[in-house]
Amino acid sequence: MSQVPLLQLRQITRRFPAGDEWTTVLHGIDLDIQAGELVAIIGQSGSGKSTLMNILGCLDRPSGGSYQVNGQETGQLLPDELAQLRREYFGFIFQRYHLLSDLTALGNVEVPAIYAGASTQQRQQRAAALLGRLGLGEKLYHRPSQLSGGQQQRVSIARALINGGQVILADEPTGALDRQSGVEVMQILRELHANGHTVILVTHDPAIAQTADRIIEISDGRIIRDTHQQADAAPPLAERAAPAVSAWRAWLDRLKEAFRMALLAMNAHRMRTFLTMLGIIIGIAAVVSVVALGQGSQERILQNISSLGTNTISITPGSGFGDLRSGRVRTLVPADATAIAAQPYVDSVSPVARTSAVARFGNLSANASVIGVSPDYFQTTGLNLDRGQLFDQRAVIQQGQDVVIDNITAQTLFPDQSPLGQVMMLGATPVRIIGVLSASDDSLPGRDDSLNIYLPYSTVLGKIQGRNYLPQIVVRVRDNAPSDLAEQAISDLLTQRHGATDFTTRNSDAIRQRIEQTTSTMTLLISAIAVISLIVGGIGVMNIMLVSVTERTGEIGVRMAVGARQGDILQQFLIEAILVCLIGGILGIALALGIGHLISQFASDNFGVSFSSASMIAAFVCSTLIGILFGFLPARNAARLDPVAALARD
Repeated sequence: MSQVPLLQLRQITRRFPAGDEWTTVLHGIDLDIQAGELVAIIGQSGSGKSTLMNILGCLDRPSGGSYQVNGQETGQLLPDELAQLRREYFGFIFQRYHLLSDLTALGNVEVPAIYAGASTQQRQQRAAALLGRLGLGEKLYHRPSQLSGGQQQRVSIARALINGGQVILADEPTGALDRQSGVEVMQILRELHANGHTVILVTHDPAIAQTADRIIEISDGRIIRDTHQQADAAPPLAERAAPAVSAWRAWLDRLKEAFRMALLAMNAHRMRTFLTMLGIIIGIAAVVSVVALGQGSQERILQNISSLGTNTISITPGSGFGDLRSGRVRTLVPADATAIAAQPYVDSVSPVARTSAVARFGNLSANASVIGVSPDYFQTTGLNLDRGQLFDQRAVIQQGQDVVIDNITAQTLFPDQSPLGQVMMLGATPVRIIGVLSASDDSLPGRDDSLNIYLPYSTVLGKIQGRNYLPQIVVRVRDNAPSDLAEQAISDLLTQRHGATDFTTRNSDAIRQRIEQTTSTMTLLISAIAVISLIVGGIGVMNIMLVSVTERTGEIGVRMAVGARQGDILQQFLIEAILVCLIGGILGIALALGIGHLISQFASDNFGVSFSSASMIAAFVCSTLIGILFGFLPARNAARLDPVAALARD
């Protein structure tokens, strides 16, 4: 035998809390186990043999004493370091098999090799070879529920051997089997011992114990007998080289395993998964829909404002609103409009002269607003032509008497005939109608129901009002030019031309900005309410994940027993929470798009929906954050479970 024991225990004690007191299960155990031995640990129920087995397999920590594995002290090792020992030295065979029900026989055998970092091809080939050697070559893709008890125990044995299994720990390996299956399992264990594996059995059956080279009997937490049979220990098992896989590839394989297990767990509890997603779906759909409704409404309002003349600057006489001297200011003239039109930031300019007159045609008459403008006025204010044509610059120069009327005028004075080409009277001035504006323009906010008739401004100034100065100039700024800077530049230009600031500018873009701010504030407010539903959904995710951790405690214990790190367990449950939230986010966006389609189909034209990629990306980010934030606590709780306690709850 080797001079250095493979497993060495000195004065090992184990105590458990029992109310306000402590119960001692193991009392000062001293034990050496050499490599290649076949050891049976026997004793009555409650004698401490299973507790000793758990300490030997690094599933449990002793309360006191020293335990060394191949000369390495285990007392101060971190949980992940203990997991490494379990991967490298131990293979576990449990009485109740502890197979993962969602995996096939091949998948169950592969699990320890995944955590050990074996490549996919290497572990699949070895797992298939082990199962074939144990007579399960035709059962590779059967799930545990499709296998008999003896077959499940063979899968458990293959899993114990996948990483080499230098030390096989078998806890009542035949306890749940019929006699024939039990004989077959013991035969396999003896073959493993003959091949150099160190085998430690925990059993209460003396007949099984007699097959071992060494029998250790425990009573009341103390070793009362340690008998060596007349048999030579098998030669120590040669240590296998660790799989040559890069660290990042090993991590990627563990990530893929965690992802696959998360999908399997979600599929196994589809209804619960959907109900968990429901809060996320509703929250994401609410947020995306509210943002789309707010943005669509804002775009529709701004579109209407554009029709009124968005990004326009109005210039009127007087040094400020309410200036009593504004009526006497005569310095605002058509030449100012010409100078402004030459500026690079200006899209279009029109002088404006307003008056009123009685419009008559035949035996019909009505009061009308007479508006003198240039041809650019219609572009400046966003008025659209329905039929006919607009007057041109030549009409302005010649003080022409061609007019464009709005749709209300056409309906009032020409109810039964086309107004185009007709001559009507504006007071004592005859005018010819050459164009009619679109009906939609008359119903926009800010427009009244009066009759509007548009003439060249020179005609209104010269033939109707008899003056040469303007009451207003309207400027439309280019879309790529900052409106406030353009307003300041116009003010500077006119001040230089007039030698004084005897005019007032009014920027319509301020209205646009205020509407944008108002709609953005309302959207933000409603979105904040919708976010509350997301938080509620996240809490639901956390609660369901906590329940899932409780339900799957046995699975967690098995994974830890075969070498899973705390990070592997944390990763698996965190991925599951994130997947629930991400899929919920996708379904939520799909629901929002469906709602938007219904609104577009059945809502009025004044009600708009505009989806943006930014809001959808934000929804995905929000879903991911919810999964991380609300999934972390359950995942951390799962990762911090004690392996032996987790196995005991199965």
